[in-house]
Amino acid sequence: MTLFERTKEIASKRGMSLQEVAKKANLGVNSIYRWKERNPTTSNITKVADVLGVSVDYLLGNTDDMHNIKKDDEPIDLYTVSDDERDQMISANGQPISDEDWAIIKAVLARYPKRD
Repeated sequence: MTLFERTKEIASKRGMSLQEVAKKANLGVNSIYRWKERNPTTSNITKVADVLGVSVDYLLGNTDDMHNIKKDDEPIDLYTVSDDERDQMISANGQPISDEDWAIIKAVLARYPKRD
């Protein structure tokens, strides 16, 4: 999988378009699409990895483990947690969130859309 494909896949899991990711990373609107044809700078890869909450190594294909880079003192944005990442990113009293509880959390989030 290419850098572009990985970026597109994780952006989709986070509910973002590549244009939204680029905007949040302070890049040109279509700059990530250009990654299909040319290599981005290390700085731009790092910015995108930060926006997506994954490691640069994951985006580069050096690992299949996303290595969420959230700092311990940062709150988790539940809008960006995919079903696949749920057990890695969140828990309640040290226990995994059950499928039933996760469905309830997602229903509540759907009722209150994310504000930018």
